[in-house]
Amino acid sequence: MSHDHDHDNELDPFAARVRALETILTQKGLIDPAAIDVIVDTYETKIGPRNGAKVVTKAWVDPDFAAWLKRDATAAIGSLGYTGRQGEHMRAVFNTADTHNLVVCTLCSCYPWSVLGLPPVWYKAPPYRSRAVIDPRGVLEEFGLTLPETTKIRVWDSTAELRYLVVPMRPEGTDGWNEERLAGLVSRDAMIGTALAGEPA
Repeated sequence: MSHDHDHDNELDPFAARVRALETILTQKGLIDPAAIDVIVDTYETKIGPRNGAKVVTKAWVDPDFAAWLKRDATAAIGSLGYTGRQGEHMRAVFNTADTHNLVVCTLCSCYPWSVLGLPPVWYKAPPYRSRAVIDPRGVLEEFGLTLPETTKIRVWDSTAELRYLVVPMRPEGTDGWNEERLAGLVSRDAMIGTALAGEPA
């Protein structure tokens, strides 16, 4: 049977569900789509991963800040002005040559909004939440990150009481770079642990 309208087939099941819910609530006059756009833009461009990247790059160039971040991430991150909802209690976990860190929320989708913005759809999906604990190495490979067998993977389970920020290792070849330039190498996924920091071009 032919159709004279488009379906949202390009959307994954979660995004399609959100789209349907937003449509219903809008039609009932319960939400204003413009207000939703403002909120999403705020978390994507003002509260998003660029804040976390600034935390990471400051730790890369300032040993005293890095030590503070390890000791009291909530205070160190707060000193840069990144506080608020979903970021009240933070812990920073540092990747090393021997250990790679990966963050998940096995119960729901606890996530540090103040430094990473809104969580990606896959972060909230049951397959990631379960398999990140059971088979973290396999999950990372699906993200395109294959680690040496000798690298230990530590999985941190976020909760409503404590959220995590992965501090990736600083890429080689970036000596002398300022924080702004370094921030371009730090992605959201690197701060969740499903990627490494980018390499300098």
